[in-house]
Amino acid sequence: MSVKTYRYSEWSKMFINGSWREGSSDKYCKVTNPYNHEVLTQFKYASKNDIDEAYQTAEKAQAYWKNVSAYERISVLERAAQIVQNKKEELVQLLVEETGSSQLKASIEVDCSIADIKAAFSYPMMMEGSIRPSAIPGKENRVYRDPVGVVGAITPWNWPLYLTIRVVAPAIATGNSVVLKPDSQTPISGGLVIAKIFEEAGLPNGILNVTVADLEEIGDSFVEHSVPSVISFTGSTAAGRHVGSLAVKHLKKPALELGGNNAFIVLDDADIDQAVSAASFGKFLHSGQICIAMNRIIVDRKIYDPFVEKFLNSASQIKVGNPADPETIIGPLINRKQVDRALNLVEQSVAEGAKLIRRGHVEGNLMEPFVLVDATNEMSIAQNEAFAPIACIIPVDSEEEAVRVANDTPFGLSGAVFSGSIERGINVALQVKTGMIHVNDQTVNVEPNVPFGGEKSSGIGRYCGEWALEEFTTVKWVSVQKQPRQYPFS
Repeated sequence: MSVKTYRYSEWSKMFINGSWREGSSDKYCKVTNPYNHEVLTQFKYASKNDIDEAYQTAEKAQAYWKNVSAYERISVLERAAQIVQNKKEELVQLLVEETGSSQLKASIEVDCSIADIKAAFSYPMMMEGSIRPSAIPGKENRVYRDPVGVVGAITPWNWPLYLTIRVVAPAIATGNSVVLKPDSQTPISGGLVIAKIFEEAGLPNGILNVTVADLEEIGDSFVEHSVPSVISFTGSTAAGRHVGSLAVKHLKKPALELGGNNAFIVLDDADIDQAVSAASFGKFLHSGQICIAMNRIIVDRKIYDPFVEKFLNSASQIKVGNPADPETIIGPLINRKQVDRALNLVEQSVAEGAKLIRRGHVEGNLMEPFVLVDATNEMSIAQNEAFAPIACIIPVDSEEEAVRVANDTPFGLSGAVFSGSIERGINVALQVKTGMIHVNDQTVNVEPNVPFGGEKSSGIGRYCGEWALEEFTTVKWVSVQKQPRQYPFS
């Protein structure tokens, strides 16, 4: 019997302790192209035993890695960054085929990944301590910064390469080891190719391990395992609540980047053309499948009609189709379930009183832009993260109402404010309860040297920059009594 060869047949094994091996589950992971449904590869899932081995391996390897010199860790990261740069064209193609990313989005994702690895070059040199005075004569207080140990990382399908690199690079830079569980819809770009990059970069065996598992089979074992000290999770708020509660139950530190319901505020003195341009990019990049994409466009009624007219015109000109075409902006949603969910949100919102002024054509996993206007913050489309190319435009009568509407959500991940006055924009931005917000820009921004994370139901903790140190390191107090201490009794 002949063995079927897939486009990505070489990606059919897990990576544990520096060895590429078949998973030991009886179930199979089938990876498909969301645009044309081509099967890209198929392989056996990891079992609970594989995950246990990965964690045990990571724990042993970390005991060595934490004592490796900062310069050696930096060298590994430097080589990894160069490998990603050299493989950019290949990685872009992988993201296009595995995730349905447009060429533009895929290129941005690879560039962001390179930037985060380069930012991690500095982390080994930031593992510094301090000496502090004591109230006790002859005592010296020392504070050391240490790696946490083993990090369990669960990463998503929408920006799989970048959102995994964002965890892996700082974790290993600070002396930790990692066991990674990428989403089973994007296991190559979200895990296996990253393991290969770091293997080629000379990362010692066992420091990075990748297991692709079926949740129905492994249950909560990945989070509840006794070895990891930190569980990093990026995904939906509902899943994040569950992961976070399990982590805390087992006294593990959760680092959670969750869902968003991001507001894009357009004040009455805004440059309408610039605001429309920003809104189109921040709404429709990667079909809206970005946690920091705008979900609610809040526009002052004084400029509402011209904004809607120009936004509708912009949305109507965006090319939708095969993501392999460099001109395409909107490719497929990741699966049909997401399409159906998005369409249901539209129908619910129309029933609730929203006006649908553009109903995009839907074919398979492809959705052309939908535009809903005259929406209110109580409607389904405004209360739920669309994760689809559906624009929801809400009119307001004042700056104060815009802020109130923006804050009237349990989420607080990203946001944006457009104003003709920089200071006015900043003043409004400071009133919005969110982890990140941008003045005269759109909501989709990532940079490696600033804190990335949310408030309220959008997460706990921060990634990127020196803030990543707080997630992947711990501090230890060591006091040194340099001369005999006199005790009140002995």
